[in-house]
Amino acid sequence: MTNKIFMMLTFIGVPVSIIGTFMHWPSIILFILYCLTIIALSSYMGRATESLAIVAGPRIGGLLNATFGNAVELIISVFALKAGLVGVVLASLTGSVLGNLLLVAGLSFFVGGLKYKRQKFNVFDARHNSGLLMFAIIVAFVIPEVFSTDMNETKKLSLSTGISITLILLYLAALFFKLVTHRGVYQSDTSSEHHDEEPEWGKGRAIAVLLIATLAVAFISEHLVHTFEYVAESFGWSELFIGVIIVAIVGNAAEHASAVLMAYKNKMDVAVEIAIGSTLQVAMFVAPVLVLLSLLFEKSMPLIFTWQELTAMASSVLLMVVISNDGETNWFEGLTLLAAYVIMGIGFYLL
Repeated sequence: MTNKIFMMLTFIGVPVSIIGTFMHWPSIILFILYCLTIIALSSYMGRATESLAIVAGPRIGGLLNATFGNAVELIISVFALKAGLVGVVLASLTGSVLGNLLLVAGLSFFVGGLKYKRQKFNVFDARHNSGLLMFAIIVAFVIPEVFSTDMNETKKLSLSTGISITLILLYLAALFFKLVTHRGVYQSDTSSEHHDEEPEWGKGRAIAVLLIATLAVAFISEHLVHTFEYVAESFGWSELFIGVIIVAIVGNAAEHASAVLMAYKNKMDVAVEIAIGSTLQVAMFVAPVLVLLSLLFEKSMPLIFTWQELTAMASSVLLMVVISNDGETNWFEGLTLLAAYVIMGIGFYLL
């Protein structure tokens, strides 16, 4: 039933979005239309990556899901940078961290926990990811804010560039560690489950769907960005709220749907890899890449967040580390994460 709804939204939304763009429909109508269409396209990306996850295994499947899920946000952010909306981009990065750690993981743990009293996942992966989360968010994001207080814009960009290159190199090393040198070393019993499940689509079709959906998202995202300013003025929303909540939810829709579906099927290794793996990818790859790409535009983006954003992200990381380090979860832990997301959402709305 859900797939039929997304199919209808896709086949109606894409052509109508194109028509509305060229006919210059009102910005609010286009904003809603673009968001719904991107979410529908994201569902196809989620189904395709789920098929690839069955073939490739939970780690690579989760990595693929996180990558293509973040591709949507990366595309939106690039066009936002081109338009000079640096505040929106930084806020959307904050929103991705909060959304993945609190909303995606929270919904996954809650929905899965309603069906299964205890759900287990690879505790070694959880602890490894915890260390990277602490480094990426609390060290790499806080340090630029601390040291940039007495710096001019040139030095801030130099600091951000150096940190960005370091983050990208460490992220690539982390992938090499997990997928090559230590692949299977810390494998848990839960990783061996579900080998008999058939993928919905074959590898070729799944890859084709991913590529086509990504191209469609790129076109719609470029035009979505141009509606932000008018929508913000119409609803009284700040750039911070649009970035933290709206852009982050739309940009990560594929991961939201996929992670919850995996948890409902008791595939917690994949669900956790999507939620936490996506956060790491945003912090250690997407954000640094955006900093480097911004050097090509008229307005560059230093990797410097507000204290409100840093506090929210650091709190989310600490809460996730405490909850996930035992390698198992339940519906109440999911509800706790969701409650934290609601509290932070209210704060950013009223800020």
